[in-house]
Amino acid sequence: MASITFTDYASSATARLLPFTGTNFRSNGVVFFRRLVNPLSVRTTSFRSLTIRSSSTSPPVVTAAMGSEAVAKVIDGKLVTKKIREEITAEVSKMKDEIGVVPGLAVILVGERKDSATYVRNKKKACESVGITSFEVHLPEDCSEEEVLKFISGFNDDPSVHGILHMNEQKILNAVSIEKDVDGFHPLNIGRLAMRGREPLFVPCTPKGCIELLHRYGVEIKGKRAAVIGRSNIVGMPAALLLQREDATISIVHSRTKNPEEITRQADIIIAAVGQPNMVKGNWIKPGAVIIDVGINPVEDSKSARGYRLVGDVCYEEACKVASAITPVPGGVGPMTIAMLLSNTLSSAKRINNLQ
Repeated sequence: MASITFTDYASSATARLLPFTGTNFRSNGVVFFRRLVNPLSVRTTSFRSLTIRSSSTSPPVVTAAMGSEAVAKVIDGKLVTKKIREEITAEVSKMKDEIGVVPGLAVILVGERKDSATYVRNKKKACESVGITSFEVHLPEDCSEEEVLKFISGFNDDPSVHGILHMNEQKILNAVSIEKDVDGFHPLNIGRLAMRGREPLFVPCTPKGCIELLHRYGVEIKGKRAAVIGRSNIVGMPAALLLQREDATISIVHSRTKNPEEITRQADIIIAAVGQPNMVKGNWIKPGAVIIDVGINPVEDSKSARGYRLVGDVCYEEACKVASAITPVPGGVGPMTIAMLLSNTLSSAKRINNLQ
């Protein structure tokens, strides 16, 4: 078998993000920003054999039966995100009316990377769309770790700060209060996620979005076989833990896995998050499986004005002929990642103000 290279998303972080002093901004929440992965573009089709139960306000619940020519149903992350944002907007408005508190999220960007700046801009727009106050600051690349830790301590003690999105570096990670770890990567949150009978205060946004898509599209998880491709701390590992919590039987495929296609072909659900374009071929997929493609990979395309196009970790052209459902890109996991960040921020504000 040809060799396959896996990329740990945690190792490809964007510009470092640090907190601000608060002298030029009124802090209502704080985010230490890290790039989160998006999914890729896919054309919508329909099932080979499909039963749909739907309403005007929620995505269809789909059950697929394989026939002679399967064409995958697209799991529409934009549609689900729109519904979630409407729900968050209503709760934010209710909180403001009842106790005068507006959840806040601040973004601290360190360095000049354009992708990081774009992410910050998207977060600001998302916050504004649901009524969450957004704050941001840009700091120089040479900002010290000591400055970060000093600000984290201050924000941990500030009751108006509802969330701290942080760098995935151990010292910083350990310093953030678990009650404000809206990113969901504090060791105590991950530990609680891994243990039966314990509940994390927050679940990592991208894996949480993957599971939410499965739920909202009525995909049965309990008792199913699931394969997670990739084992990063950001997506793969927490996704596997979440699936296990849903009573799925989990296999994790990684860079040392021999014959990974033999494992994925047994899976009813595949979550792919390795950062390798079109790695998962049609013959890796069990007929009727549901595919959640977290990957976002630029590949050269002379027909595109940008000179490239985005593809997923899954070869869509082949997968759509075998799978029963698949996430598109953009419009799949990407919008859900932002929606889950907003959801975690709202949950933090409610918990801090004893509304849960």
